[in-house]
Amino acid sequence: MPVTPLAASATGVGEHLVRAGRVSAALDHLLADTPPSVESLALLVECRLARGEMDLAGRAGSALSARGNLSTDDAARRSLALAELAAATDRDAEAVARAHQVDSDALPWRQVAALSLIRLGRRADGEQLATEQLALSRAAGSPYHLAGALRTSAAVCATVDIEGQLREAYALATGRFERLAAQVATDLAGLLALTGRDRLGAVALLREAEEYADVEDLWPLHVRVRRLLERLDEQPKLPRTEAMERLTQAQLLICTLAATGSTNRAIADHLRISVKAVEGHLSHAYKKLEISGRAQLPQVLRLP
Repeated sequence: MPVTPLAASATGVGEHLVRAGRVSAALDHLLADTPPSVESLALLVECRLARGEMDLAGRAGSALSARGNLSTDDAARRSLALAELAAATDRDAEAVARAHQVDSDALPWRQVAALSLIRLGRRADGEQLATEQLALSRAAGSPYHLAGALRTSAAVCATVDIEGQLREAYALATGRFERLAAQVATDLAGLLALTGRDRLGAVALLREAEEYADVEDLWPLHVRVRRLLERLDEQPKLPRTEAMERLTQAQLLICTLAATGSTNRAIADHLRISVKAVEGHLSHAYKKLEISGRAQLPQVLRLP
C-alpha cells in the first residue's frame, strides 16, 4: 500500500506538539479536548508513556479500547496506540498482533512490531519490518518518520551502519523534534560509550538529552541517560521534580517569591520573619536544587 496522509485532523495542534517534543504543552492541550477524540486518546497514550505514567497510559488505552464504530483512520490510530502500550508493558506478542492491525502505511506500525519481534527472538522478521519502514519513510519524505525509522533500523538491524543511521536521524530531528532528537542522542551516546570512542561527544549528547528530559519530566528517558552517564563516570544531575520534592513548604514559598523578583527584605516583611531566616531558607534550597543562586530559580521552578 502506498504511503498516503491520514485525515487532516491528524495534523492538529496536539500531534504537532507531540512531534515537536513539547510533551507538557501537548498534555495541556489534549486534556482540554472533552470528550476526547480517538486521536487525542492515542496521543495521550504516547505522552503518558513518555513520562513513565503507566497507570494513566493504561486508562487512556482502556478508553480507546472501548471506542466503537471507528473510521479507518481512527481504527488505525487506536491499533497503533494499543500496540505501543502493549510493547511498553512487556506484552510483545500482543504488540505485534495489534501493530499488524494498522491498515495504513502512513503510520509507523512496523517500528513498534520490529522492536517487539526482536524481544521475542524473531530477529529476521524484525529486521524485515524495520527495513520496510525505512524504505517507506524515505519515499514519503517526512523528516519525522524518517528519523524514527532510522532509529529503529539502527536498533534492530545487525548489518547496517548503526552510527551512520543514528547520526542521520539526529541531524533530521535536531531543532525540530526535541524528544526524538533526545532519544537518538541517547542511543548514539550509548553506542559511543560501548565502543569506547569519543567519550566527550557521548557526554555532550547525554547532557543535552538530560536537560530536555528534565524540562519535560520524561522519567524513562532520564533513567537511561543517568545510567549511561554513570557508566562514563559522570555525575548525573538531580531531576528538578525530585529536587523540588525535597523542599519544605516554607522553602518552596520563599523560592517562588524570590524567583518572581521579591527581595529578601520584602519576603521577610511579607512572611513576618527575619531577613536572616529568609537567607537561611534560600541557602538550604539552593543546595537541594543544586543551583548557585536566585538567578537560576525561575528556570528550576519553571516560571515564565
